[in-house]
Formats: sequence, structure tokens, C-alpha cells
Amino acid sequence: MAEIAKEKKRVAVSIFDQEYVVRSLEEEDYIQQLASFLDHKMREIHRMSPSLSAGKVAVLTALNLADELFKVRQEYEELLNLIEETKKGVGIK
Repeated sequence: MAEIAKEKKRVAVSIFDQEYVVRSLEEEDYIQQLASFLDHKMREIHRMSPSLSAGKVAVLTALNLADELFKVRQEYEELLNLIEETKKGVGIK
């Protein structure tokens, strides 16, 4: 069965009072959820430090999200290792 090529959709989003058009293969609802999540995170940082420029808020938000991502990846790797160790312990390949 031939795979149908997906076409990139244009999705308008608002993040931290700025409008963007995102081109993506993902569904519009998903892109809106991502934008809303990012907007919320940026507003949290801005609330804590209202004198920061939008650019600095964006960089601090990116740094916080990178931290979360690294920690989740580390936890994921630890879980994979635990699963492998458990398999070896009970003789599962």
C-alpha cells in the first residue's frame, strides 16, 4: 500500500503577544497546544521578572524547557536500563 505524502499545513499561533505562522505536518490542534504551552511558560517567567525583554524571556524559557527535556531523557534512559536489568534477571531476551 502506497504511503500518502502529507502536506505541511500553515497554522497561525500567538505566543507572548506575537503572531506567528507555523508550517508543520502536525495537526493544527497539536500546534495550538504547543504554542499555548510555550506562551504559558513565557508568561510565568515574565511574571517573576517583569522587567526582562521579550528576547530574554524567550531565552530563559528555552533554557528551562531544555532542562526539563534533559531530565526527562535521563529518566527515560534510567528506566530503559532498569527494564533491561529486570529482563536479564528473569531470563527474558
